Amino acid sequence: MADRAWQPITTAPFDRDLQLSVIENGEVYSLVFACRRTAAGWVACATNHVVVVRPTHWREWSDELSPQEPGRH
Repeated sequence: MADRAWQPITTAPFDRDLQLSVIENGEVYSLVFACRRTAAGWVACATNHVVVVRPTHWREWSDELSPQEPGRH
């Protein structure tokens, strides 16, 4: 089983399905769809559309995941 711990966004790998966490209006949210880091930015895996976000953390995507805030396991 892959490590499901949240990692700093600066360490996000390219071309892998990831779950992203963002801070919006002072609240921490986890995106509920898989994203990929590309040379052009973040894209949604299912649609390949650009996702305009400023993520703070990432972790491996799992179809069985339940969104959690970074630091809460």
